[in-house]
Amino acid sequence: MTSSKYIVMDVHKESISTAVMNASGKIVMECLIETKASMILQFMNALRGDLHITFEEGTWAAWLYDLLKPHVTKLVVCDPRRNALLKDGNKSDRIDARKLAELLYLDKLNPVYHGEHGLRALKELVRSYLTITKDLVRVMTRVKAIYRSWAIRQHRDHASLGRDVCRY
Repeated sequence: MTSSKYIVMDVHKESISTAVMNASGKIVMECLIETKASMILQFMNALRGDLHITFEEGTWAAWLYDLLKPHVTKLVVCDPRRNALLKDGNKSDRIDARKLAELLYLDKLNPVYHGEHGLRALKELVRSYLTITKDLVRVMTRVKAIYRSWAIRQHRDHASLGRDVCRY
């Protein structure tokens, strides 16, 4: 028998519902942990063996992927819309976690691609560029409003700006 563990995390803003299945397909642990990096890593460090982990794609997926990838044998971010077993029966965090653990154990999950930091860094750069551009437009609009309030003519040609503003 191997020492593999199959871990499912149902991630929410304040807490994460977890289920741990052993190599023989039996749920050996279920718990609720706080959605904080230190608590998640403490939970992961308490587990031994080859750790296979899954959670559904969502708001927390990229952060959690980056946090857990170095600590596990296999990490699958899955698409919640394509997990057929989850659509049947009752719904609760505990039931969903158990069903996902079964799918992970059976290797029946459909993964969603999560690359290393390259794509995440690009998204951050694009977001920063858009924010700076929006801020620049806002500041320029404010400067133009101040010019209008002082009855200073505005020019599209920056080279002629000094001539008209300093006219006698």
